[in-house]
Amino acid sequence: MGRRRLFFPLFFVAAFFGLSFMVQTLWNHILVDVTTVKALTYPQAMGILVLSKILFGGFGPRPQRTPFGGHQRWREKWKNMDEDERTRFRSEWKRRFGRDE
Repeated sequence: MGRRRLFFPLFFVAAFFGLSFMVQTLWNHILVDVTTVKALTYPQAMGILVLSKILFGGFGPRPQRTPFGGHQRWREKWKNMDEDERTRFRSEWKRRFGRDE
């Protein structure tokens, strides 16, 4: 148990440094040649990685990202359907997305 407590923080620190290196390398090898941006230093790459996490990832637990409100909404909708509605739904689903067999 003690090894795990030490392993996970070290893993995340190593992953952060590795991802920063990848950001710097990709930026300097691709964007500098294609656009008019300047080359990045390693600390700048770390900053861009943190900034992208703040802007696009956020912090804390993430809600389950599923289209159209997730599976829970469909479960509730399905529970509230009567048998005729379910049959119509299945036939319409097969008509739109079913394969010709």
